[in-house]
Amino acid sequence: MARSVLLLVNPDKPEVAVATEEIRALIEQHGTIVAELPADNEPLPDNLPRPDLIVVLGGDGTLLAQTRRCVELDAPMLGVNLGKIGFMAEFDMPSVRLQAESLFGAGPLAIRKLGLIHAEVHRGERNPIRFAGSAVNDCVITAGPPYRLITLALTIDGTLGPTVHGDGLVISTPTGSTAYNLSTGGPIVAPTVEALSISPIAAQSLSFRPIVVGSSSIIEITMLRVNRASGEHGTTLVLDGQVHTPLNLGDRVLVTSHGRHVRFVRNPASDYWSRLINKLHWARAPRGRLTD
Repeated sequence: MARSVLLLVNPDKPEVAVATEEIRALIEQHGTIVAELPADNEPLPDNLPRPDLIVVLGGDGTLLAQTRRCVELDAPMLGVNLGKIGFMAEFDMPSVRLQAESLFGAGPLAIRKLGLIHAEVHRGERNPIRFAGSAVNDCVITAGPPYRLITLALTIDGTLGPTVHGDGLVISTPTGSTAYNLSTGGPIVAPTVEALSISPIAAQSLSFRPIVVGSSSIIEITMLRVNRASGEHGTTLVLDGQVHTPLNLGDRVLVTSHGRHVRFVRNPASDYWSRLINKLHWARAPRGRLTD
């Protein structure tokens, strides 16, 4: 039976107009389009039919935002990369053309299940939640302007851990381990591993190393010293690089497993390790000696 497809299109990408026409034609040739919407942050329409598949045209950032937006639809996400790297959005236009019948028709889909993380901000010890959100890649506490060192108390599963002095902290899923976590010196974690990585940002310590904990761990960060900026956010909690909320002295950030997974359509013509090598240049050998 042909699939019903929700098509989400990032209008800010210059290549999208031409690609949308072709994708639309391919879907309608093999399946049906239940709705076509801009890939923005607006709530989905209440009367939106539940699709069998969600196709996102854009880049990795677009796919991240739309995954959070569509989590309640519980449908597989298929990212078509029209951005730069396309590490999460595994398909490009040539691969969609080749696989259109199996993607939009009745063929089997290769699926990867990925866990979400949930973040809450509590004001003080017993005050109610003042912010809650989910992330596919990471929860980041960043120092923010005026960019002075901040201090965080880290607790894991109720046990007090180290105090972090530095520019912040990255808590990432395996999916996000190749994003900000990687830039801070954190480990690459295979997407099949049920784990969370905790990596400091510019820690004022030679011995503070990233750590990997189980995905069911409860991570709590208490703000002992923060930055405040006049007229703009100072120290901030950032989800997937896209959702921001300011943090104040004494705030507690609680990070846990979301309790549910999202499904991404895998490209059978590609694999995780080849993308690490070809797109992120994993373990690339040093260049040869320059000659005159």
